[in-house]
Amino acid sequence: MTRLFNEPSAFADEMIEGFVASHGRWVRRVPGGVARSTRSIPGSVSLVIGGGSGHYPAFAGLVGQGMAHGAAMGNLFASPSAQQVYNVAKAADNGGGILLGYGNYAGDVLHFTQAQDKLRAEGIDCRSIAVTDDISSAPLAERHKRRGIAGDLTVFKVAAAAAEAGYSMDAVVEIAERANDRTRSFGVAFTGCTLPGADHPLFTVPEGRMAVGMGIHGEPGIAEMNIPTADELAELLVKDLLAEIPDGLSAHGARVVPILNGLGSVKYEELFVVYRRVAQLLAEAGIQAVDPQVGELVTSFDMAGTSLTLFWLDAELEALWLAPADAPAFRRGAVTATPLDAAQLAAGNDVAERSIPVASVVSRDAAVRVLAALGAAKAVIDSSVDELGRIDAIAGDGDHGIGMERGVGAAVEAAADAVERGAGAGTVLNLAGDAWADKAGGTSGALWGMALRAVGDALGDVNAPDAGAVATGVADAAAAIMNFGKAKVGDKTMVDVLVPFRDSLSEGVHHGQSLTEAWGIATTIAEQSAEATANLLPLMGRARPHAEKSLGTPDAGAVSMALIVRAIHNTLAGNTAGKISVKETA
Repeated sequence: MTRLFNEPSAFADEMIEGFVASHGRWVRRVPGGVARSTRSIPGSVSLVIGGGSGHYPAFAGLVGQGMAHGAAMGNLFASPSAQQVYNVAKAADNGGGILLGYGNYAGDVLHFTQAQDKLRAEGIDCRSIAVTDDISSAPLAERHKRRGIAGDLTVFKVAAAAAEAGYSMDAVVEIAERANDRTRSFGVAFTGCTLPGADHPLFTVPEGRMAVGMGIHGEPGIAEMNIPTADELAELLVKDLLAEIPDGLSAHGARVVPILNGLGSVKYEELFVVYRRVAQLLAEAGIQAVDPQVGELVTSFDMAGTSLTLFWLDAELEALWLAPADAPAFRRGAVTATPLDAAQLAAGNDVAERSIPVASVVSRDAAVRVLAALGAAKAVIDSSVDELGRIDAIAGDGDHGIGMERGVGAAVEAAADAVERGAGAGTVLNLAGDAWADKAGGTSGALWGMALRAVGDALGDVNAPDAGAVATGVADAAAAIMNFGKAKVGDKTMVDVLVPFRDSLSEGVHHGQSLTEAWGIATTIAEQSAEATANLLPLMGRARPHAEKSLGTPDAGAVSMALIVRAIHNTLAGNTAGKISVKETA
């Protein structure tokens, strides 16, 4: 378990601060993560990687000469926000275009795609590569749904080496996609991981048993079996990986990089015992192991487990894999690095304060009520963090509570600042939404940010908000979320609450009910809908591979939405002292 921390919600930020303080030879802090502290080749492609924290050496440990140019770093097990990715990309830009690299998870796809769109709108050539190496997370026919685990390393390394060698953007993308196509991984776990401040792991494995096919965010495995011997584990991993050799290749005579990756708590000595048998099995299959890697490369906090990756080489991939590199956690060969000067080190660290549009008196008055509603949302989320995390950990990664806490806290802080600066209701909601998405990261961060901005756009800064404008804003929020996240009713997500809430609110307002009355009736329906998600199987996100495990437990995102709309109703009704907890809706 995690023993050394201050405030759990501050853990990721404080970790980044300490990492930069101890690795300034390679990296500098920029808003949203880290970038190289050394000079890069002008006009070359920049590789910007990223994902949630908790996986060190991924992602920050892979920034340096011959490796990535920057890393966007989200909260623990939560994707970085689109703004974080954008900030890091701008700081790392060499003028030759930007390739974004990340594991194939819903939150990462949403945020990196948003950042890519923003960069393209500025005329920057920006592409993406989502790593899909985990064979346990989807069948071969649906490889595009597979998640990225330790195979991140192979894809990022060859793409970075190609960029360093002066490849064009098209050529860097092609080599990254080829590396992804030729990388396969499979993992197991003996215990779950425990996030800072939690008193229990995200999942448990019965004594003497092993979870097979686990993910790197604390997702449970897809099966369990008795813990094997080291040799038997090696045989399991190799057998499953050799059952899926990339198209057009055969084992005999192949040159392969094997990566035996420790997930956090398995000792190096144990890994060496397992790799001893892995090496024997590969040789028996006629495979030549090239530059084997054994150690912690993509971890899952303190999870006890390991994964095996096989990277099937061709001549070009091998040359790029073996090219010199110098990053905090991955070094080989001789690299000459020139430090940035003081002005360059400081570049990209300033985030301009957004101006506040002129607002009417009635809109500024409404902004104060918006701030009160956000404060009520913060209070209920703060009191429900642990239970939301517990619900999320049943089939997901357990980070929902902490992400919501960070997001709503940032939203309240941004809203309070905007109100103090004279903002209207629309601007307060827009700034709160941006802050929520930026601080929370993850899928829920992106979607809640989108929701607040949609309502803010509907309210504006001129007119006094009325029931019709609020209902329109909620409807716009639902449309934006479903269009962007692609979830629909029945997928076991927040949409299962948002849609019936939207429909009830719109109907009530249409029939002349006051906002407070219509919101109250819709809130009751939202709570019932959240409870009903316990009977659904998840069809979206990280919970999808473990669908049956979630039966009987409501969706964490649905529950948190029901909690928030109830807290807002208490504010509308003047019942700010009303008590509500997650157990009342779950």
